[in-house]
Amino acid sequence: MMSGLGIENVSMRFDLPNGGSVQALQNVTLKLAPGELMSVLGPSGCGKTTLLNIVAGFLAPTEGQVTLNGHRVVGPDAERGMVFQQGALFEWMNVRDNVSFGPRMKGQKPAEYSENVDHLLDIVGLGDFKEKATYELSGGMQQRVALARCLANDPDVILMDEPLGALDALTREKMQSLVLKLWKETGKTIILITHSVEEALLLGERLLVMAPRPGRIHKEYRLPFADLGVGQDLREVKKHPDYATTREEILAMIWDMEEEIMGRTEATS
Repeated sequence: MMSGLGIENVSMRFDLPNGGSVQALQNVTLKLAPGELMSVLGPSGCGKTTLLNIVAGFLAPTEGQVTLNGHRVVGPDAERGMVFQQGALFEWMNVRDNVSFGPRMKGQKPAEYSENVDHLLDIVGLGDFKEKATYELSGGMQQRVALARCLANDPDVILMDEPLGALDALTREKMQSLVLKLWKETGKTIILITHSVEEALLLGERLLVMAPRPGRIHKEYRLPFADLGVGQDLREVKKHPDYATTREEILAMIWDMEEEIMGRTEATS
């Protein structure tokens, strides 16, 4: 059986009520080995989130297929966990109950999951907040709960859609370090969507730049910064001689794409 995640010639077209259509993705193909960490960048509307939703099983592609460990993805499944931009937590439940939701839905007894849930909450720094209501927590703490809840299902792949985008700069940096720590400690395959070039550089041993609609792979980078950032101050990683050079190259690339999109918009208006 083939291990890892395969995205094979995936295209996605959305049909509109007026009879028109939008080609969101076109012939996207890539393979992720187990334990790889990939960040995805691109201009607005390039299909990043659409691709993530197809991998999650929320959308069926118009063409192509997604496979995980040799079987085809045909819908949502606990083997693929999702962390959204907002935590999407159950506000009527406390922190521990949110994290244990998945195991409880699988029919597990408290004796089977309690120790692991407590362990995950300790890992994400919320061991003292187990009985707190989620609405009492800060945004950063809520995202920690969302990460722990995802991990409690023990997925093979973790999908993150702008999970840190709503956080302040200091909290975001702490969460970036936590993502790297969890990646190394759990060995999970992670795909992270972001609009931040710096975040994509820090949280992607593989970094994918997508082209404007129809979304497709424009360029891929293999980078050392994620490995360097494990257990290290991320501000030190940013001092790496290749970091600024790569950041400027990608910024210029995306700026050119945005200019192209604006040009198309002006030409049709």
